[in-house]
Amino acid sequence: MRRARKIAVFGGTFDPIHFGHLIVSEEVRNKLGLEEVLFLPAGQPWLKASTPISPAKHRLEMVRLAIADNPHFELCTAEVDRPGPSYAVDTMDELRRRLGSEVKLFFLLGSDCLGELPRWKEPQRLIQLCRLVVFTRPGFSLPPMEGLELAIPGLAKNSVSVQVTQVDISATDIRRRVAQGAAVRQFVPPAVEDYILKQGLYRKPS
Repeated sequence: MRRARKIAVFGGTFDPIHFGHLIVSEEVRNKLGLEEVLFLPAGQPWLKASTPISPAKHRLEMVRLAIADNPHFELCTAEVDRPGPSYAVDTMDELRRRLGSEVKLFFLLGSDCLGELPRWKEPQRLIQLCRLVVFTRPGFSLPPMEGLELAIPGLAKNSVSVQVTQVDISATDIRRRVAQGAAVRQFVPPAVEDYILKQGLYRKPS
């Protein structure tokens, strides 16, 4: 019997994508034996509706540049292509239909976001469409699973926690450094830094 393909989805604004995202994805891929990680830039993230983010074309291109040399990473434009607010459950439903039932789908989620899961759209259906992979984030411990299990029955058996290298890089800090004219090459791939500078992203208005 042929082994089912295992594909993970890693969503975020990626404004910009940085080494922390890449390291987490590769470590999770190796630990869980995943064939592929799909990087999913958000179109209109509902949790950040009041926060300005860079146009999707820039965030897509930065992801494309950052993952170009890793054959196991792929850009997924599903949320950017779909109008309206971006919801994980809608995206995973679309990917489940597109990839077929024989593919095992995983959804990467930082430990800082796990506590917000009961607020997400249809979290119960989300964990039926895929398995959650919760990775540790610097400064954030895992919230008590008992309370989350009461809010989302079945969460514990449909999720797995993965310890990854703690890389304390913040996209907010990268944007601040660029605005101040500081170098960010230690935080993002060279091609991403070049793109940020050439496009004038994150600069203060003159």
